[in-house]
Amino acid sequence: MTIKVSNEAARRIFLARQGLSSPPGKALSKDGLLQLITDIGFVQVDSIGTVERAHHQIIFSRNQTYRREHLTTLLEKDRALFEHWTHDASIVPTEFYPYWKHRFRRREPIIQERWRKWHGEGFDAAFAETLERIAATGPVLARELKEEGHQSGGWWNWHPSKTALEYLWHTGKLAIAGRVNFQKVYDLAERVIPGEHHETEVEHAEFVDWACREALKRLGFATHGEIAAFFDLVTPQEARDWVKSHRDELCEVSLLSSDGDNARPSFAFADFTADLTDVPEPSARVRVLSPFDPLLRDRNRTERLFGFYYRIEV
Repeated sequence: MTIKVSNEAARRIFLARQGLSSPPGKALSKDGLLQLITDIGFVQVDSIGTVERAHHQIIFSRNQTYRREHLTTLLEKDRALFEHWTHDASIVPTEFYPYWKHRFRRREPIIQERWRKWHGEGFDAAFAETLERIAATGPVLARELKEEGHQSGGWWNWHPSKTALEYLWHTGKLAIAGRVNFQKVYDLAERVIPGEHHETEVEHAEFVDWACREALKRLGFATHGEIAAFFDLVTPQEARDWVKSHRDELCEVSLLSSDGDNARPSFAFADFTADLTDVPEPSARVRVLSPFDPLLRDRNRTERLFGFYYRIEV
């Protein structure tokens, strides 16, 4: 059976799943902040701070009692959050770390090929030495490893040790232990990620099921491509196969785009009809969303649901 959903209901469901229908002035504790980030899935980190850095703005738009020191504590002391990649650099609940280990392994050969073209042959010359130094001496900033005489030509003209740090982070050998003036502090992953998460392994099938299931929960309804793109952990084909093999748990959703046309068929969990009878009313308070907000990240979905053609120039 296909469930028909109005554009207004679709908007409200997505707003609710992304934490934008809760009272923005309700007191938010440190534990509440962790739960908020877990509920929406991740919070993007970006260096642009014209108004405010993305992660602070994303959280503040959902709760205006948010305290920055709580985020720092969760990241750098409690280790309940960690920094890595979804579609871009993000803050992610550490309980998700075992699933990110699959990303490390599948992305490693892709990054090797891409960075060889980017930096040239020999781009990996400093990798082993950099890892050995951190293992022996502890956390480092990239500037502490910068070779004498290296001239920066811009954001992406990295010196060899910076290339090593970023590669080792992308592939899970290093983790971000903290930040100093927004510069990343790198350390061995096993010294940053609590052992219960760092040492846990999940099978591939469990990983795909988790990534698709958790993405769909946070989207409310989605196409195969939207499921795959949410965490950027699985391929569109893996998401398609997951939907096909779990049709007994899912229903098909037909919803109207903002222009009144029928959007592509989407899927939702079978209890989706309960959402339609109790769609929360968003707060009337105006929220200023970061360009990197999870609600806006998928520009095509934003346009279909809200009629908002959104692009930024950086």
